[in-house]
Amino acid sequence: MSLLVVGLSHRSAPVSVLERASLNADAQLKLLQDTVAAEPAAEAAVLATCNRIELYADVDKFHAGVAELSTLLAQHSGVGLEELTPYLYVHYEDRAVHHLFSVACGLDSMVVGEGQILGQIKDSLARAQDLHTAGRLLNDLFQQALRVGKRAHSETGIDRAGQSLVTFGLEQLSAGADVQQWARGKKALVIGAGSMSSLAAATLARAGVAEIVVANRTFERAERLAEILSEGDDTDVLARAVPMDAVPVELTRADVAVSCTGATGLVLTADAVVASVEGRTGAPAVEDTAVPGTAVPGTAVREAGETPLPGAGSAADENCPLDLSSVSSVPSGFSVMGEAAVAGMDAATLEQHGAWAAGGTAVDRPREPGQPGPEAEAELIGALAATATRVGRIPERRRPEPVAEVPRPEPVLFLLDLAMPRDVDAAVHRLAGVRLVDIESLADASADAPMAADVDMVRRIVADEVAAFGAAQRAAHITPTVVALRSMAADVVAGEIARLEGRLPGLDDKHRAEITQTVKRVVDKLLHAPTVRVKQLAAEPGGAGYADALRTLFDLDQETVASVSRAGNSTTEKNRGPA
Repeated sequence: MSLLVVGLSHRSAPVSVLERASLNADAQLKLLQDTVAAEPAAEAAVLATCNRIELYADVDKFHAGVAELSTLLAQHSGVGLEELTPYLYVHYEDRAVHHLFSVACGLDSMVVGEGQILGQIKDSLARAQDLHTAGRLLNDLFQQALRVGKRAHSETGIDRAGQSLVTFGLEQLSAGADVQQWARGKKALVIGAGSMSSLAAATLARAGVAEIVVANRTFERAERLAEILSEGDDTDVLARAVPMDAVPVELTRADVAVSCTGATGLVLTADAVVASVEGRTGAPAVEDTAVPGTAVPGTAVREAGETPLPGAGSAADENCPLDLSSVSSVPSGFSVMGEAAVAGMDAATLEQHGAWAAGGTAVDRPREPGQPGPEAEAELIGALAATATRVGRIPERRRPEPVAEVPRPEPVLFLLDLAMPRDVDAAVHRLAGVRLVDIESLADASADAPMAADVDMVRRIVADEVAAFGAAQRAAHITPTVVALRSMAADVVAGEIARLEGRLPGLDDKHRAEITQTVKRVVDKLLHAPTVRVKQLAAEPGGAGYADALRTLFDLDQETVASVSRAGNSTTEKNRGPA
């Protein structure tokens, strides 16, 4: 049997795909049950967070396992297999172990080093244990991943490489300002009472917000979270709970709102946010369409690069080298900075005309031998005017003229959406007076985040732990064979002692015990060196074949070995619990 993981994350798929593929609690349970019911898989666990969905399984066939796990992910996520496949990644055996250990250490997180993933791995293991889909392999793997993650955080400064998603999100909301200064005195609304929402509420409380209102579909959970916040020793925040139907009213009072629920639809629509901003400010929250390159309302629209030519008869006509009356039909003028070669116009003459149009003085440019003199200028300029009349303008080579940009108004409402799928309508990004940070914008912001030197130390820890885990698993793989060998030896000893008693019926108990002990010591000494050595060899890479060799050499029954393995798994699972 071998470890296989098939999944997708913020590194392999766009947020829009992750959002559609997200699994609620019921879908995760059904996925686990269907996975272990499938032929290639004996164990299964699902790790589903706001930015990853991964299915772990112990499979006996690689290709069949990949096909089956991919199909099950597509079925339960609701995203077609054909659409989902380009975003899936596959890790097998040691690479799968390396991947989970890296995830546990925060190396694969959107914000490197965040420790929240450890709680999510623990929940994933507990879910698989409750459904009895985690056997020896996945129990060992996930519990070791939790230990590796804790080791990385305790032995290195990986925490300095990044923060929790909540902290990073608040930093984005504050637009680079100190979060504590930005948050001080604000009123906060937290929608949801799960682990992420609780973390957000605690972070806001420590940051110094004046009030936190918790809204949740289960009111008792909201009350419990509010009570914990109010009783905290390190904060003096005022916290209270409200039902979900009170969110629209509370949003008009809030300065900042954090939402992270398990809802499959939107919790805050754009209309709801507009209504809350209008209820707070009394002014309409209009859509912000002021983007670079659009015309400012009330100004004439002109193509970039065009300089209008003064109309005929204006005061500026004096000393103009061009007969403007001949081009009066040209719509909206033509550029004086176009191609110099049009209608034979040379660069010097065009530059002279440009200087005049700009209100300057004609440029007396030195002329090379053979170039037209002043007597030919009128004819050349006339030709330019005729060309402009025919084509409308001369082709441009100018830079676009800068257009004034309307500044975006300062936000009065800050929204942090940490849910997947999203809780807040993406259209809110376009509302003036609102700043929204969601998973997609967090992914963009963290793409170029600096990596701490401690990341290298964590990578070394992961590599060492992967090697140790592989060695332990390979050694454990041969243990049933060694146990079966010793059991066979014990049966041989018992048989020979019984035969001896038949030949020597008058043997007293003292001598019988001494003979039995002597025979057992001989067998143990003969088996000790081979069994110790075979465990050492099996723990090395490529050592899986030693178990087969041992079974062949001693003619061990395969079913006997399998029964020992099943008995060991049963005892292990009975005594195990979440780390």
